[in-house]
Amino acid sequence: MSRRRKAQIRDVLPDPVHNSTVLTKFTNAIMLDGKKAVAESLINRSFTDIQSKTGESPISIFTKAIDNVKPLVEVRSRRVGGATYQVPVEVRNVRAQALAIRWIVNAIRGRKEKSMVDKLSAELIDAANNRGSSIKKREDTHKMAEANKAFAHFRW
Repeated sequence: MSRRRKAQIRDVLPDPVHNSTVLTKFTNAIMLDGKKAVAESLINRSFTDIQSKTGESPISIFTKAIDNVKPLVEVRSRRVGGATYQVPVEVRNVRAQALAIRWIVNAIRGRKEKSMVDKLSAELIDAANNRGSSIKKREDTHKMAEANKAFAHFRW
């Protein structure tokens, strides 16, 4: 951790099509090698796929998926008297959003479907319906925090 100054929080411009900053962050997370146009086309094609599969608005499915994956608590390591404890702490909203995006992207890359568009649309639909590997990751995080609730008094 730097001792000089706090990291500057940069503004993210909203997505030009859907006017959503969360979608821009998601696009940046999916992007590989700086190819933003490829990432945007993947998302747009998966949104049309979601629209045809569910009949609902794809941006509402996307926001529902992000909200379902956001963790409420997580464990942080805290060293007290030579022992390291996993202390449960509440997650700030900005970090919860970043973790949700990261977990969904990792779940997408780990899926077995044929194309990236199929993986993306299937994972977003699963996350919106409270199933899938990104939801499992959130549940594991909550279980870990619940199991270490005895160390909550070490919170700082």
